[in-house]
Amino acid sequence: MNAERTHAYRRVIQTVNALGPSKLLDEEQDRIRSAADSLIFSDGLSEDIAAREALDDIERLCSALVESGRWQQSTASRLAGDVLECGPGHPAALRAA
Repeated sequence: MNAERTHAYRRVIQTVNALGPSKLLDEEQDRIRSAADSLIFSDGLSEDIAAREALDDIERLCSALVESGRWQQSTASRLAGDVLECGPGHPAALRAA
């Protein structure tokens, strides 16, 4: 874990706290927190299946939020990027971002 990952984690939690009650269902908030937790504690995405699955889940969630009109693309992209930056490396960019 390093300072950049810690800052990214903080941004994710701030986003969930700021938008959560009005823009996210409880289950969606939990999915975002869980993904950030998986990534912040991951040592490497190549061997951490749970972290890779968490990234995939965030990709699906961000796509659904934009497609439903509940979130703007820029907000979803920012969240997806922050969740990605919680992790130990940067795989190919998330398609939803």
